[in-house]
Amino acid sequence: MKKIFITALLVGTFSLSYAQSDYYNDYRRSISDINWQTVIADLVLSKTQANQIDALNGRYHDYDSWNKTYVHNPDRWRDDRYVELERILGREKYQKFKTKYYKGQNPVAVYNRNKNNDKRYKHMDKKAKTYHSKNKNKHH
Repeated sequence: MKKIFITALLVGTFSLSYAQSDYYNDYRRSISDINWQTVIADLVLSKTQANQIDALNGRYHDYDSWNKTYVHNPDRWRDDRYVELERILGREKYQKFKTKYYKGQNPVAVYNRNKNNDKRYKHMDKKAKTYHSKNKNKHH
């Protein structure tokens, strides 16, 4: 019994850290996938705006600094980042940014898409629904 508990604990720990690192990788890609110098030039941003974007992109220079902020809610980085980006750019330039770099989609949705498409757990949905519907009838 003790071995089963330890195994479950280890699997849970590795699963959590794997999920956290996936979120962090999305965060890093949200910075590295875009040429920010081109964005600054295309949107004719001021020196202040360019400096604010550089500061935003450099806010979490490694996983540990990012994780200190997002350890309890790792998908919150999306909202935080893009609300801040909209504040820096202004609504009109932010819309132009979204149109050009995210095909008009909300960047939060772009990076959230993979979160809900994890095929490893897709088969669990049917089992969970079947289990809950069977047990619901037993309790009444």
